[in-house]
Amino acid sequence: MESFKGHLGKMKTTMGEPVSYELPLDELRIPLNPHLGREISLSFTGTIHCVECGRKIKKTYSDGHCWNCTQALASCDLCIMKPETCHYDKGTCREPAWGEANCMTTHFVYLANSSGLKVGITRNGNIPSRWIDQGAHEGIPIFRVKTRYQSGLLETIFKQHVSDRTNWRKMLTNTREEQDLPARREQLMAACEAEIQALWERFGEDALVPLTQETVTRIEFPVLQYPTKVTSFNFTKTPLVEGVLQGVKGQYLLLSTGVLNIRKFTGFEVEVTL
Repeated sequence: MESFKGHLGKMKTTMGEPVSYELPLDELRIPLNPHLGREISLSFTGTIHCVECGRKIKKTYSDGHCWNCTQALASCDLCIMKPETCHYDKGTCREPAWGEANCMTTHFVYLANSSGLKVGITRNGNIPSRWIDQGAHEGIPIFRVKTRYQSGLLETIFKQHVSDRTNWRKMLTNTREEQDLPARREQLMAACEAEIQALWERFGEDALVPLTQETVTRIEFPVLQYPTKVTSFNFTKTPLVEGVLQGVKGQYLLLSTGVLNIRKFTGFEVEVTL
């Protein structure tokens, strides 16, 4: 047996057939694919540290932050979850330099299929990692947009016709609804033609560029067996999580005893035994 101790972070992924996963413990990266079919345990020590300031805290907010950091950082502002509410142009961005580097840059609006068809947005360079994190088995970019704010406006239009949510239970049981993503792209373009035209008139056609020639990216996850019923672990209620590692999908470990959302417990100190 091998044991390692450190703070959890979002799992690192590398596109492949299947996707390769690494479990971060502070600076350590534990490859997970070689441990499929083997026993694994994760024991929460009771210690949590903010991923930004390092302060010891009792609970986390917004992917491992303390409350004070969620109120101070631009990356934790509401407009990150709802980019159509961006207030940069009003001069009230919490960190203008961060906003320029992360929000005033190229974004993509995409369609993905995880538990069903969904629309979403992501920064340039995050494809296909964004789809992997969501547990999508296929995805296609449909618009290239100049800013996050503009991508949010476009996503809001598409959300009238397509969900922006993933049913995580269906995703983890691999309950698929087959989709023809290029065909759905064309249907959306036609259904939203008037609203898209209004955005072009407001920002210019070069700000929102439709991607009509992109092909579907298909993703294979390292899973030996999907659960038929999803039981979710919570470290605050069950400090010791153990079982046979049957797969990894999205940001979840699929164990013989239940599933664990690693990203939810970013900043939690655990001891991992393989």
